[in-house]
Amino acid sequence: MQIGELSARTGLSRDTLRFYEKRGLLRARRSDNGYRDYPPEAVRWLGYVRMAQGLGFSLAEIEADLPRVTEAQPAATADELQAVLARKLQEIDARIAGLQGLRAELLAQLQAPQPACPLQGLQVEVPA
Repeated sequence: MQIGELSARTGLSRDTLRFYEKRGLLRARRSDNGYRDYPPEAVRWLGYVRMAQGLGFSLAEIEADLPRVTEAQPAATADELQAVLARKLQEIDARIAGLQGLRAELLAQLQAPQPACPLQGLQVEVPA
């Protein structure tokens, strides 16, 4: 299928499809007239990429870590995918814990008695 049809079927712009192709996330054959020709499974793959982005994966993580969806070995792909998702969950939990610590620190600062202005009397040198 050509880029216009793939764009219509996935809801992704042509520019996004070209960008994904440039990054290696999407492959197209070139027909004799130079048009991109995408295989039918590109629609499914792009849905997978979009789902991964929705789960918080960056394009770099998708390129490096997420297994290609294959129907040839679905069990192996499922095991790989479970491992990647478990690592992502651990990363998110660590970020949440860090944010909770930051929140507690900010709350303590807000609740502590403060001078009139914490910046009052601060000496700042301005370069000439």
